[in-house]
Amino acid sequence: MLRTYNLTMEEHFILYTEMSHPDVSPYVRNYVNDFNEYISNVNHILEAENRGEMIVRVIVNEWNRPIGLITLYDITEYGGFLSTWLGKDYHGSGYNKVAKELFFNDIFDTTEIQTVFMKIRVDNYRSQKAALKLAYVAEADYRYQAVQTFVNQTVFKYNLYTVTKQAYLADQKVRQVDYVTSDSEIQLSI
Repeated sequence: MLRTYNLTMEEHFILYTEMSHPDVSPYVRNYVNDFNEYISNVNHILEAENRGEMIVRVIVNEWNRPIGLITLYDITEYGGFLSTWLGKDYHGSGYNKVAKELFFNDIFDTTEIQTVFMKIRVDNYRSQKAALKLAYVAEADYRYQAVQTFVNQTVFKYNLYTVTKQAYLADQKVRQVDYVTSDSEIQLSI
């Protein structure tokens, strides 16, 4: 479901086509206007990833076709900002939730990241609703007031959400326990 950003030219074109849909492009971080600009940006992204400034993964469907991107950017030693987008045809299909969980499993297991910030435009109700469906996502509180102020220094205004390593791992543990409990109940009733 997730792959590195090392794609073929054809796969990059598919990804560019997905991000160019008018319902998707306004929410793509660093949107570019044409494929040539997209290709020149690929090298910058890969270099930034090599420097540890970002982590980029391509979201793929069951047929390994690129359908979106998930990125942790502006990484400091203990945190960064999450950016996710999916092609229009994949909205509401569950890919976003699965991609986030795979991504969080990876970064919380292999890096020192403790907090992931999600800034969502105040008018992007679909993304806000999707974020708040996840038990490990919380609206940023007073501890992150400086970050909230920082992200709202642009024309666009954002709501800020957090995913902490502690909250994410606790949610994973609870869901594993619930699964085992449910399975045990089934075995006992037979």
